[in-house]
Amino acid sequence: MRGRSHCVAFMLLFSAAVCNARAETDGATPAFTNVPELASGFRSLYIQNFTEAREKFSSWETQHPDEPFGEVAVAASYLFEEFYRQDVLSSDFFLNEKRFLHGIEGKPDAARMKSFQEAIRLARTLARRRLEKDERDPEALFALALSSGMESDADMILKKEHIEALKRLKEANEQAKRLLAEQPDANDAYVALGAANYIIGSLSGGTRFLLRFGGIHGDKKLGMEQLGKTIESGRYLKPFAKILLALAARRQKQDDLAQRLLRELSEEFPESPLYAAEYAKAMGRPIPAQMHP
Repeated sequence: MRGRSHCVAFMLLFSAAVCNARAETDGATPAFTNVPELASGFRSLYIQNFTEAREKFSSWETQHPDEPFGEVAVAASYLFEEFYRQDVLSSDFFLNEKRFLHGIEGKPDAARMKSFQEAIRLARTLARRRLEKDERDPEALFALALSSGMESDADMILKKEHIEALKRLKEANEQAKRLLAEQPDANDAYVALGAANYIIGSLSGGTRFLLRFGGIHGDKKLGMEQLGKTIESGRYLKPFAKILLALAARRQKQDDLAQRLLRELSEEFPESPLYAAEYAKAMGRPIPAQMHP
């Protein structure tokens, strides 16, 4: 079960949470408003310019030292980079049952993972300070849920430490559900729930039965619908939801959906070789040399 439960983790690479419903704080929360500097950093992230993304996130965090979201974004840049280097966000990974269920071959880059863990530690420290002042602070809840999700991804897919990863999985899943109950229109949160439902739903019946004892459930169809909610109305995580849903659609042989989403990603981020290559694969076309990730 430990090996097969690996794929649960994908729910968490951006297991997003949401802001609370108090209007007076809603407008002041950078994770849930369109901050140009952060949006620019995430664009750099989605075109795989990881160093530039980190520089933008770190610069914003320096100007906002009490906000945990900057450190969360820095951590995301390290995790995305390692996933990219390991070819995780690709159909080669998703359509290979052994890799999809058991994770990468070999070990992740040690220096990159050390930097990732340090950013996670700082994000949690800042989040807990905010929660001491307000236990419903939306930025703090977002940061903690996202940190748990990314750490579970790293543990499962990269480190293959399945027990630790499942602990983080349950924690992030519960936080996302609780926060969505407070503000149902916070659609970034559905990327966590959607990916979890899809991947857990892909496991064997026996494995899913065992996971239910730990409060972990799965439903492939519901998961894809939830990812669609983030795509429709998400903010920073909308492109991430698109790539996950596109890859899930390829697994389900929903070719039209996969092709549409990958085409949109390749048009939105023409600088990235990843989406163009995946679109070519989905269309059954050869990948030009310059498109190879």
